[in-house]
Amino acid sequence: MPRLTGAQIIWEGLLNEGVEVVFGYPGGAIISTYDALPDYPIRHVLTRHEQGAAHAADGYARASGKVGVAMATSGPGSTNLTTGIATAMMDSSPVVFITGQVSTTAIGTDAFQETDTTGITLPITKHNYLVTDVRDLPRIIHEAFYIARSGRPGPVLIDVPKDVQNDETDFVYPTGPVKLPGYRPRPTSMAQNLQDAVELINGAKRPLILAGQGVIKSGAMREVLEFAERTQTPIAVTLLGIGGVPGDHPLFLGMMGMHGEAYVNYAIQQADLLLAFGMRFDDRITGDIDTFAPNARKIHIEIDPAELNKVIQVDVGIIGDLKTVLSQIIPHLEEGHHEDWLEQIEEWKKESKERDILNHDLGDTLVGQYVVKKLWEVTGGDAIIVTDVGQHQMWAVQYYQYKRPRTLISSGGMGTMGFGLPASVGAKFARPNEEVWLVAGDGGFQMTMPELGTVAQENLNVKIAIINNGYLGMVRQWQELFYNKRYSATPILSPDFTKIAEAYGIRAFVVKHPDEVVPTLEAARKHDGPVVIDFHVEKEENVFPMVPAGEPIHEMLRRPKPA
Repeated sequence: MPRLTGAQIIWEGLLNEGVEVVFGYPGGAIISTYDALPDYPIRHVLTRHEQGAAHAADGYARASGKVGVAMATSGPGSTNLTTGIATAMMDSSPVVFITGQVSTTAIGTDAFQETDTTGITLPITKHNYLVTDVRDLPRIIHEAFYIARSGRPGPVLIDVPKDVQNDETDFVYPTGPVKLPGYRPRPTSMAQNLQDAVELINGAKRPLILAGQGVIKSGAMREVLEFAERTQTPIAVTLLGIGGVPGDHPLFLGMMGMHGEAYVNYAIQQADLLLAFGMRFDDRITGDIDTFAPNARKIHIEIDPAELNKVIQVDVGIIGDLKTVLSQIIPHLEEGHHEDWLEQIEEWKKESKERDILNHDLGDTLVGQYVVKKLWEVTGGDAIIVTDVGQHQMWAVQYYQYKRPRTLISSGGMGTMGFGLPASVGAKFARPNEEVWLVAGDGGFQMTMPELGTVAQENLNVKIAIINNGYLGMVRQWQELFYNKRYSATPILSPDFTKIAEAYGIRAFVVKHPDEVVPTLEAARKHDGPVVIDFHVEKEENVFPMVPAGEPIHEMLRRPKPA
């Protein structure tokens, strides 16, 4: 039985949990743990800011399906993590955060770089710990990973004081199942609920599946397709549900909600049965809840009991793991025939496609939609796309077709600008043999732009497409449409991104004309290393459709049809 320090136990615990890479930034309260690091075969990635470490660990978790790990010191180190922790919490991303803390004898004295990290992060973590006894550390690490990955995944934080890192104890890492009083991560629902659901499904004439990220988290991709094909039910997806259903499947419709496809929103409003699979009825999906899907009975399958009837009242709520529940329901389903329903949706879809901006004569004007469409074509839809937040994010889901799960990495619930660049770092470490593209706006990119230093230091083969329109584009769009074009604080000055990239030794291009897009994308793909492409696009282009906040989802602002 070896006798180890708390610092050594942290790394031993991470090894026991299968951790291969940690994203972090050292400091005084975590220095003992960093001192022990060279003795362990774990890759540490030095980010340029603790927020970058949080987003990188999050991107790693989303791309790999494993638990990501981020590390920081006390005080400003831990508080700089909080935006990333909240982002992971909103999007159910399993990340374990380990922070240093002042010594236990100094806690509560306003010591140098002391912050109540567990108090601050309590609302934005699935659980958190303040370790006051080194003997508890192995158990806490084991529990933290279990909590992070089980049930509805989420972030867990472990705050470790300096003296606990230096204290010694006999080391035994826990084995076997974790038992926590009151924590039941895989609940099961009553058989009656399943029977009621089957009766509604078999009796539906205009059914529609609303597939959320739970499809991916549960690994229920095959079951969802089997369900849809047997019942001939079309599938709409949430932003984070993209990739859970192949984008080229005949029953796949596209994204729903505020910037979803118009024909999807029409289908929701005309459906007689909604099947919500692993999604939480976010306000960006529902619009005005009083007018949401007025003709539909509703079945909600969800692992988190807190989400049932929280926003939308449903007829049948089933608590459980989606893959397990669907496997119980599918054998009882009758073969469905909904040709008339699918034909109606196809008519709406045709009308929507006629409004597509790429069907307009754009001449020499370069728009973000064109860039994303060409990126999809040159990659064949096989790349991992990481986005920041804003207009470019919506174009990245409207004009890129995703074939596989975990190939779209994007901040949904928090809408965190600055997420994209560090998340692409994490995604590349998670899947080093796959092509990774970041699609970012000029505003969000500048929030975490120093992470180019991380990309350069690690020589990561990440390709970066900046959709540069000189504005905080989505806010400007709202100002144009709802605030009489009073562009208050949205014009943004950007540096020469190519010079910034070149200063880090990263190859860079500028693109201003549509004819330059494909050759530049192909040149970037051939280069064995990171690339930054600065796409100068139309400044006042908008994302359509758009549901005004609080309005019914069928009352969208639409792009006019071409003359």
